[in-house]
Amino acid sequence: MRFDKAGIYERRRTGKLIFLGVAAIAIIFFLIVSNNLVKELARQERDRMKIWASATEKLAKANIDTDFDFLLAIISQNNSIPVLVADEDYTIIDFRNFTLPEKEHIEKPVFEELSETNRSYLSKRLRDAGRGMSLRDLSETDPHFIRVEVYHNTYQYIYYEDSILLKRLSLYPYIQLVVMIILIVIIYFAVIYTKKAEQNRVWAGLSKETAHQLGTPISSLMAWNELLKATGSDQEVTDEIQKDINRLSVIADRFSKIGSRPEVSLEYVNETVARSLLYMKSRISGKVEIISDMDSDDHGVLLSPPLFEWVMENLTKNAVDAMGGEGKITITSGKEKDKVWIEVKDTGKGIARKNFKNVFSPGYTTKKRGWGLGLTLAKRIIEDYHGGKIFVKESEIGKGTTFRIELPSA
Repeated sequence: MRFDKAGIYERRRTGKLIFLGVAAIAIIFFLIVSNNLVKELARQERDRMKIWASATEKLAKANIDTDFDFLLAIISQNNSIPVLVADEDYTIIDFRNFTLPEKEHIEKPVFEELSETNRSYLSKRLRDAGRGMSLRDLSETDPHFIRVEVYHNTYQYIYYEDSILLKRLSLYPYIQLVVMIILIVIIYFAVIYTKKAEQNRVWAGLSKETAHQLGTPISSLMAWNELLKATGSDQEVTDEIQKDINRLSVIADRFSKIGSRPEVSLEYVNETVARSLLYMKSRISGKVEIISDMDSDDHGVLLSPPLFEWVMENLTKNAVDAMGGEGKITITSGKEKDKVWIEVKDTGKGIARKNFKNVFSPGYTTKKRGWGLGLTLAKRIIEDYHGGKIFVKESEIGKGTTFRIELPSA
């Protein structure tokens, strides 16, 4: 049974969507709970103000049999909700629990005894809340205005604002939303970073071990080839063996550079690409046409030639595989501002847009054979070691794909 490597990334994408969905549900749940809590507190404050208003009304209509202590106790209990008492002409009669712009040195402040600044401040608060409407009409439509009858057909109007506690709590759902989003983002990127760091350690260890394992047989082959030369073997045979030994040495050198910062030098794009194509042209089908349409100006960049040639070989080989060994590969280059770019375009089967990023993930492949490591190594070489970018520029199913490399200009 064939292991579906591409399916891993479909499941991973589904897993991310599930994670984000669960996070969104949790956020919505907590927002609903918080909003309901704020609404309940607002309702309780309104009920308290109705009781306060009723006590004020009864106190205004009190007779000798009225329990003044009880009514005064109810009125005095309001030490948190800002209240203004006014007549129909917006003239303020009393106030409570407002923080005034100027500090008053009065034990029990009375509106008429306040400074001009403080009186203007409270009057403005009331008029802003009233919006130029009649207080009688507001008491019937706005829950923050309550009408009380002080004596027959004479009314006063109580205007109250949300307490400081309620105002703070009303902001709580939004603060909670921001905190939860930040927390989810931190957790998400922490997991991604940890996973990437672990992958990097595995890559570095695997690459260096591969280079180490190749060293012994390469040394042995070099010795055997020298022995063949010394015993008079056919020179054409020993020359071909030497080419393969050199190739293996290059491969071992490439692997040894993964995981450590390679040395870079000023190289020219056209020349470096030409070297990698020279090797590939002799090893691919004659039905594949490779067109090199490089910029006439050979741009200089800082490169590790062995690693960059490896990237070009990987892109070329992938293009050949995507075309089934028959088609056209076009390689172009150019410069935009401070970036030098190289594009490899094929006429293969194309890549679905949803997989533009997945093709660079370890193990992702649609081929029956292969481990899907070539493009992963290419991405690491270009981005981590050369400070550039590699990505799928465009692709269309059944028509082909264009990979683009961007490198800082020297």
